[in-house]
Amino acid sequence: MISGMAHRSTLSQGALMRYAACMSTETPKGDRIAKVIARAGVASRREAERLIEAGKVTVNGEVIARAALNVTEADHITVNGRDLDAPEPARLWLYHKPTGLVTTTKDEQGRATIYDDLPSELPRVMSVGRLDLNSEGLLLLTNDGGLKRKLELPSTGWVRKYRVRMNGRPTDETFAPLRQGLTVDGEAFQSMTVTLDRQKGANAWVTVALREGKNREIRRAMEAVGMVVNRLIRVSYGPFQLGQLKIGEVQEIRPRILRDQLGMSAPLEEAQTQRQPEKTRKSGTPGKPRGKPRGVQRPQRKPKR
Repeated sequence: MISGMAHRSTLSQGALMRYAACMSTETPKGDRIAKVIARAGVASRREAERLIEAGKVTVNGEVIARAALNVTEADHITVNGRDLDAPEPARLWLYHKPTGLVTTTKDEQGRATIYDDLPSELPRVMSVGRLDLNSEGLLLLTNDGGLKRKLELPSTGWVRKYRVRMNGRPTDETFAPLRQGLTVDGEAFQSMTVTLDRQKGANAWVTVALREGKNREIRRAMEAVGMVVNRLIRVSYGPFQLGQLKIGEVQEIRPRILRDQLGMSAPLEEAQTQRQPEKTRKSGTPGKPRGKPRGVQRPQRKPKR
């Protein structure tokens, strides 16, 4: 009888141990702490990880030393001694980047950055991808790290289109290797769509479309076929167009358009967004909305029969 009771007790304890082990392997609720900090607009995800490693972040009064921690809305978080605000709704802006600026928050060489050029009334924003120092055109800006990563992924499938000027007299066959995909310095580039538009004096203009954006990809690919790029303008990123946006101007995408294009909830209430200037110059002078917002590709309508 005693041995039978001991057997049942052993089985019960084993079941409890298995249950505890199972519970310990479940994914903790909430989001990673660095992601939560980034969504609150305090720092990028990588910057948040560095703040954590430096002991600048506390959760429920305790300093944390690792970013591999999930938190929920119930947790009290501070960064640099200040309470972490609730994350702002995701927002997206179009920016016409000029040449001569680097796409980074700080430059080790002391060069001017896009953040030196942006209007002061913008919240903290991150760029979606980059344009190099000598490139210009459309750059997307967002206050949300998750949205930034989503738009940068090649799996999103969005085409980035560029107008490219180069010195020389190429023919259509010059760009055949780019259309097939090529490898430059050991790095594989996916196939590009390249169209020879016109020859103007000693320079040729082409249109290039691709679905990824590796470092100086177009310039390096053109050099591989014997061409030297002397001007590069990004004119679209997915459905978002540079249009008539002037150099240095910033234009916010309206919530309804952001919802339609990305399949996400509206980042701000419509009434709240209407109080925001649709376009902002570097000087901070708001532009007036006129009809449908520029910068977004309109869906093609079927011809009437």
